[in-house]
Amino acid sequence: MRMDIKRTGVAARKRRRRLWIGTGVTAVAALLAVVLLGMEPPTPTVQESQIWIDQVQEGGMLRQVRGTGVLAPREVRWIAAQSPGRIERVLVKPGARVTIDQVLMVMTNPDLLQAMEESEWALSAGRAELSSTRVEMENEILDRQANLASVAAEYESARLQAEAETDLAKDGIVPEIQARQSTLNAEQLKTRLDIEHRRFEKYRLVVDARLEAEEARVQQLENTLRRRQEQVANLEVRAGTDGVLQELVVEEGQQIVIGTSIGRVARPDDLMAELRIPEINARFVQLDQLVAIDTRNGKVDGRVIRIDPAVRNGTVQVDVDQVGELPAGARPDLTVDGIIEIERLDDVVFVSRPAYAQADSVTQLFRVDESGIATRVQVRLGRTSVNQVEILDGLAPGDQVIVSDISAWDRHDRLKIN
Repeated sequence: MRMDIKRTGVAARKRRRRLWIGTGVTAVAALLAVVLLGMEPPTPTVQESQIWIDQVQEGGMLRQVRGTGVLAPREVRWIAAQSPGRIERVLVKPGARVTIDQVLMVMTNPDLLQAMEESEWALSAGRAELSSTRVEMENEILDRQANLASVAAEYESARLQAEAETDLAKDGIVPEIQARQSTLNAEQLKTRLDIEHRRFEKYRLVVDARLEAEEARVQQLENTLRRRQEQVANLEVRAGTDGVLQELVVEEGQQIVIGTSIGRVARPDDLMAELRIPEINARFVQLDQLVAIDTRNGKVDGRVIRIDPAVRNGTVQVDVDQVGELPAGARPDLTVDGIIEIERLDDVVFVSRPAYAQADSVTQLFRVDESGIATRVQVRLGRTSVNQVEILDGLAPGDQVIVSDISAWDRHDRLKIN
């Protein structure tokens, strides 16, 4: 017969064992944490083909600013309706070459045609009335000239008789009173002749004034007819200049009024570039600076001829006149790029412009040593250009620097270049 023996202290021993095991695990974990915290994070490896490395240089640096824009005609003529009417036919489509007198479209306006015919009739009547008045005045002048000649003849006869009777009266042949009456009659006729002369001259002035008034009325009718004729002629809308019809903003059947914009004609062989320069760089642009214009089909040199004083949407418009001949395919509204030469800097330290680099700022770049390890360094930048930036501090000539985008390694201070 077996008997169970009571075991004592077993539970206490298990608790002590578990305590030692837990303590050991905690100690090991703490030791590992201390070791890991003291270690540097692993250095990432970057393929050289994935980045752009450039060497810091010292010497002359050309400052440039870039802008995009379009080619625009130097001379643009907006065609406006000179007469009201309805568009009956459109003869030319946008893109066609036109000459100065070429008809672009034909309009109709019955009211203008009727007004022109009425003006023709009024002018014919006015000219007939002027001719009648002129004949009437000429006849009246002839009558007054005849009357004046008659009075002159009477005066001359009376004068001669008075002179003769005066001489005869001295010899006692003719009574003295008769001689005096003849002299008085001659003096009266002389006064009448003078009055008739003045009346004739006054009447000539009246005739001239009346004829001038009639002629002015006829001239007014002629001007009215001329305006009506011009309005009717303007129903045929012409280009007004040699060039290319760039735009036509009306269509057949449309009713338009005077002053309505109809289209735009430009000379395609006389173009300039309109560049949009960011306002932060526009302050460096000046007149007559050299510009390289890229039409994507060739390049041509130019110079700055105008700078817009206003800022629109964060940019400033700069007009550039090409110096050389534009490449084939250049046309209005063609998108172009322009690089403006701002200034040349001598004896400066510079490098290719890193991504997101701003002028007069402090940034961090990776400097690559001979072993292929890139270390992050702080660099102070100066003046910038399109593709280059001035180095004020942090790098020396000959240093190799990663200038491509490094945002993917912002959490690392070291890179290994393979």
